[in-house]
Amino acid sequence: HLILFLLFVGPFNCFASYSRATELFYSLNEGLPAGVLIGSLARDLRLPTADGQHPLALQPPLSFTLASRGLGDQYVRLDNRSGELHTSALEIDREALCVESSEATIIGGAAAASSSSSPSPESCLLLLDVLVLPQEYFRLVKVKIAIRDVNDNAPRFPVPHIHLSVPENAPVNTRLAIEHPAFDPDMGTNGVQTYRLRDNYGVFTLDVEENESGERTPYLIVMGALDREVREEYVTVIVAEDGGTPPLVGSATLTIGISDINDNCPQFNDSQLNVTVYGNSTLGTHVATVHATDMDLGSNAQITYSYSQKVSQASRDLFRLDESTGVITLSSKVDGDSPRLHRLIILGNGPGCIPAVITVLVTIIKVMMRPPEVVPRFIANEVEGVVYLKELEPINTPIAFFTIKDPDEKYKVNCYLDGDGPFRLSPYKPYNNEYLLETTKPLDYETQQLYEISVVAWNSEGFHVNKIIKVQVLDDNDNSPVFSQQLIELSIEENNVPNAFLTKLHATDADSGERGEVSYFLGPDAPSYFSLDKTTGVLTVSTQLDREEKEKYRYTVKAIDSGYPPRESIATVAITVLDKNDNSPRFINKDFSFFVPENFPGFGEIGVISVTDADAGQNGWVALSVVNGSDIFVIDTGKGVLRAKVSLDREQQSSYVLWIEAVDGGDPALSSTAKITILLLDINDNPPLVLFPQSNMSYLLVLPSTLPGSPITEVYAVDKDTGMNAVIAYSIIGRRGPRPESFRIDPKTGNITLEESLMRNDYGLYRLLVKVSDHGYPEPLHSTVMVNLFVNDTVSNESYIESLLRKEPDINIEEKQPQISIEPAHKKVESASCMPTLVALSIISLGSITLVTGMGIYICLRKGKKRHRTDENLEVQIPLNGRISLHMLEKKPMEISNI
Repeated sequence: HLILFLLFVGPFNCFASYSRATELFYSLNEGLPAGVLIGSLARDLRLPTADGQHPLALQPPLSFTLASRGLGDQYVRLDNRSGELHTSALEIDREALCVESSEATIIGGAAAASSSSSPSPESCLLLLDVLVLPQEYFRLVKVKIAIRDVNDNAPRFPVPHIHLSVPENAPVNTRLAIEHPAFDPDMGTNGVQTYRLRDNYGVFTLDVEENESGERTPYLIVMGALDREVREEYVTVIVAEDGGTPPLVGSATLTIGISDINDNCPQFNDSQLNVTVYGNSTLGTHVATVHATDMDLGSNAQITYSYSQKVSQASRDLFRLDESTGVITLSSKVDGDSPRLHRLIILGNGPGCIPAVITVLVTIIKVMMRPPEVVPRFIANEVEGVVYLKELEPINTPIAFFTIKDPDEKYKVNCYLDGDGPFRLSPYKPYNNEYLLETTKPLDYETQQLYEISVVAWNSEGFHVNKIIKVQVLDDNDNSPVFSQQLIELSIEENNVPNAFLTKLHATDADSGERGEVSYFLGPDAPSYFSLDKTTGVLTVSTQLDREEKEKYRYTVKAIDSGYPPRESIATVAITVLDKNDNSPRFINKDFSFFVPENFPGFGEIGVISVTDADAGQNGWVALSVVNGSDIFVIDTGKGVLRAKVSLDREQQSSYVLWIEAVDGGDPALSSTAKITILLLDINDNPPLVLFPQSNMSYLLVLPSTLPGSPITEVYAVDKDTGMNAVIAYSIIGRRGPRPESFRIDPKTGNITLEESLMRNDYGLYRLLVKVSDHGYPEPLHSTVMVNLFVNDTVSNESYIESLLRKEPDINIEEKQPQISIEPAHKKVESASCMPTLVALSIISLGSITLVTGMGIYICLRKGKKRHRTDENLEVQIPLNGRISLHMLEKKPMEISNI
């Protein structure tokens, strides 16, 4: 829309806009965080402001807008009102964005920016086009932001192992380029600057050459003599270091191989060799073997053997020399004209070397008679003189027949068997000169695989002939695999990682080939989550083991060979799962409640806190402690017995809430808590407390005109106990006065009322001894108070009344208990005895209802007439003893609620 707006602006304005194009240059480091100020366009363009204030103060205000949306917008944030450029949340990586340093590339950046005249040639640039509005300040600003390199990349070699070959005859100061130099994406001094060897062995060093493009290539320089026959390889580490602060390094393994040159010639160990050959030797008889050595490698160490030109043609014809192996054999028959001594001069030839020389002196011994002949006929399988027998062949297995004879038929020929082994050579009758070779006991491949025996024939003249026979024992699957341990005891901690390694089973089989190849299998009693690699014998467990679920595993494993039929052996694996502290102590209940009678003796047993820990050993040892209330309660760590240090009083506190912590002995320790509620059961340890009257010396004036049934006063008491122990009953147990039975007390409320009308002769002091008793169990408690009533029209002589009160009253104590109806709890009465009682109670109830109804009507009719007289009576309900504190008469709500 902005471009369309500009297209419709007048042509003169367009010319003005193009003429006011401006360039700004900034530079900043790569890798800076978001929100860093790059520059202020308004300030750097020196745009006009209102009274020198901020550009926003202009009317209309300046507006800055990016003219195009490109890659650079991702890395900067332009404030449209203030014109400030900041870095964005996308971090700038110069090496990732500027692939080629020779040309400017769009990237993003931020830093404490500084303006510069122009970017350097290797700059990595961020290009932005910014439009400044409104029209009167319009201009197109081209912003170039150069991204400065920081040393955030270490040199890196393209390959981890570099191989370099140096000839062993390389002279000192030979330079060899290392073809895999390190690369550092940073620029300038932050790039690779130097190379060094971690170990130069005293014969190498490094140098660095820089080409025209600034690339640095390391060169290996030889500083000492090399000899491949002494050491054929040097392994070191090449380190590349950049020029940053601090410098960063990269490394690779450099293997320097010393290549061989032909600097050694063949050599014989001996200069002369003496051998003897019988004149009757057959063609191909081995005469001697010459052997030369060359310290070089490959083709440089290749040796050929040849006769010297000094060797006669006759000797050459009689003895053949293998030019590759140096083996000399008899190549033609020795006759009577052959020389008795042959001097064979043999040359060991190497490439570019003077031949090595050895002399072989061959002496020929002339034989006048022919030796005996040994002719074998094999029964067992024989190939090129080797007889093959299976192990465990039965005794007396025949191997071969041998025919022994004298070619001249002049001499007697005998034979015998020479060599060790379970073999026997015996005459085969009834034939002469026939011998049978057979076994004397079963062969065992595992004991010995190859036997070499000789059948020796000799005649009466002492000539011997040997026929060598090799017996190769063939293996049979006669051995079962054998475990290194029949009982494999293992241990592993619980909560192991899946597929955890347990052990590697190992069984050996003395048989050879596939008969000795052992495979491993789990027995049928092994749990499914154990795995055994059949090839390697690695035993693993695929799941986590839990000691608390199962502590010991015991199952069998098999080792089976690959013979036919296969043989197997069995071993037992016993795994013990070791405990880890993975279980917190566990209370049998999260909330415990104990009911304890108050005044329970100190350190008495309140209750037992039961806690368990599924772990074993020290991990399962549990210590208990009281988290709160430790000044009153203690707990026996071993038995879990909760005790109170002092006797508890319910009237001071009726319940306690404790938190018990159980901590195990693991490292780190685990813990859990439980809530303990202790409820104190009330016992009757508090007698009722009389609050009114406050003194036995107080008295109350009663007018003679008081009507019967009128309340006179009350006895008010409280009991700190609860339940039945706090139910209070009031009774008059002693009376004194002119007509003491004129007053009665309500056993429930303690209200004292006038029973009968007072006459003139009833005037005087009445003293009522009131017993206030609770219903505690097993023994009720009580208190007494003296209620003094003075019947008279007025009080004319208070001192006289007080003197009467000071005298000890002569009162007879009545043992009559107060009658308060309290509902019995679960009283069992037989149905036969209940019926008369129910009938009587019904009649009494009906009469009571009739009486109460009549009295109610009578009282309502007289209430209006006696209202003024009631007002007069109210004035005399207050005790006449002026020393009584009125605020003590107030009934405390808390104490009343206890009742």
